[in-house]
Amino acid sequence: MTKPLSRADFSATAPGVGVQLVEGLPDAIDSAAEAGAPGHRFLRRGWFAAAVEAYGGTPRTMVATEDGAVAAALPMVAMGPRALGLTAVPGCYWPFRSFPSALGASDAVSAALLGGVGNGLRLGPVYDGDPGASALIAAARRAGWAVLDRFVAESWLLDMAAQRREGEWPRLSTLRKNRYHEKHLAAHGALDWRFLDAEDWPEGFASLGAIEERSWIATRTGGDDAKFTPGGHLSFWRAAARDPVLAAMFRAALLSVDGAPAAFSFDMDVDATKYAIANSYVPDYAKHSPGKLLYWRNLVNALYRGVTLVDWGAGDSGYKKVIGAEPGPAIRDWLLLRPGLPAATGRALAWAWRLSGHREG
Repeated sequence: MTKPLSRADFSATAPGVGVQLVEGLPDAIDSAAEAGAPGHRFLRRGWFAAAVEAYGGTPRTMVATEDGAVAAALPMVAMGPRALGLTAVPGCYWPFRSFPSALGASDAVSAALLGGVGNGLRLGPVYDGDPGASALIAAARRAGWAVLDRFVAESWLLDMAAQRREGEWPRLSTLRKNRYHEKHLAAHGALDWRFLDAEDWPEGFASLGAIEERSWIATRTGGDDAKFTPGGHLSFWRAAARDPVLAAMFRAALLSVDGAPAAFSFDMDVDATKYAIANSYVPDYAKHSPGKLLYWRNLVNALYRGVTLVDWGAGDSGYKKVIGAEPGPAIRDWLLLRPGLPAATGRALAWAWRLSGHREG
């Protein structure tokens, strides 16, 4: 952990705005996260520290203040050959890779952050309209930087509050179908439905990983995309759970059949938003839809705890649309390249960056 920053550490870049490039990940990241958009408050020091521990890199952080308060914190690690002088925001792909910025931070704050990013910065994947990213991208354009984007995916959002306003939700017909499937699923053994929260981490990841190791993720993809196995991304989530604030955001619904984990849904609840990170099930019970049964229970539980919006991110839209989800903002990956040779090179190769993404629409 780096030492606390004092006001004398900052160089002035505009009236009321100061900025400093700090080695490591300072506690000021938490201050910026707490002052940011409610749905972005997971972008804490512990989140970035977990990414560095799991995926590597030596972090540095641009910290900007405005009128004496932390206004933004931009963690960075080197990207590509060191001679290129490129950086990237570390983090986890799920739910998105951004940085914390205080609500109401001025354009001068974003301009100040650009000063320490080297020849270029990769930012994302992030949603269109992301507060910190949008302000930084706008500042880069104003300053003559090359700004390149590539489309990653369409997001899916479920507004549970709106569903409730429109009428009974879940519908009685849905609950009857679920009870029918639960009855037949119970023929395989005693069913146990549980909800995991802060006190269950990191030990609870073992049950989730056991399911992934028996799921299609392991058999069809080799397991690289598994969230909770040693060969997947377990190291990130275990490290992130050391931050008690983050651990309190981590939640899972777990179904066991005769004492053996059979299905899970892992989410991150941030204010009134539930980010759906991962779900999986053991294929032995596939014809009884254990994943769908579990997720309906999970949604109802979240609704009564005050969650109103479910952000399903990218991926299979079929079951999401059935439940009521609708398309949300696009998810994009950005490259910001400093004026001069980096920007000229970037503009010449912009087509290659775009082609490396997915086709929009």
